[in-house]
Amino acid sequence: MWLDGATGRRPTGKDPNMHIVSALFVENFEMRQAPGPSTRIDLTGAMFSMAAPSPAPVTLTPHLVALIYCPPEESGQGVFEVIFRSDRDPESETEPVARNVSPFNVDPGKFTYRLVRGELEFPDYGTVFAHCRVDRGDWHLVPFTLLPPVA
Repeated sequence: MWLDGATGRRPTGKDPNMHIVSALFVENFEMRQAPGPSTRIDLTGAMFSMAAPSPAPVTLTPHLVALIYCPPEESGQGVFEVIFRSDRDPESETEPVARNVSPFNVDPGKFTYRLVRGELEFPDYGTVFAHCRVDRGDWHLVPFTLLPPVA
């Protein structure tokens, strides 16, 4: 039996053909043209944790970037959803830390990106999980850990 590495559960099979290729927290994100009808994406400062700028509690606004692929036979219309939670269960009854839902269009057969800047309140040091999905498909989890300030 195959298990999803992020959730530790069997995939639901609901994943649409349009899907998340990658998602992570970054300091900077830039697109540039390359020879031919091609685009390059420069991601810098990819991170899964950071030292707090001051003692907790603290509010941070890290950038989450998701790369989404649309197969040629799809319509190119989708909805990207991100729920930031303090636990790994996307269906948890606990109150979300933050939430973002945004419709998007992408040319069939191409990639697009979604950039989400969550306002995350950390009452203490620990991990928040960005639960991401396209069109109510399977969840893609991205952890972000707040560490104590550097002395």
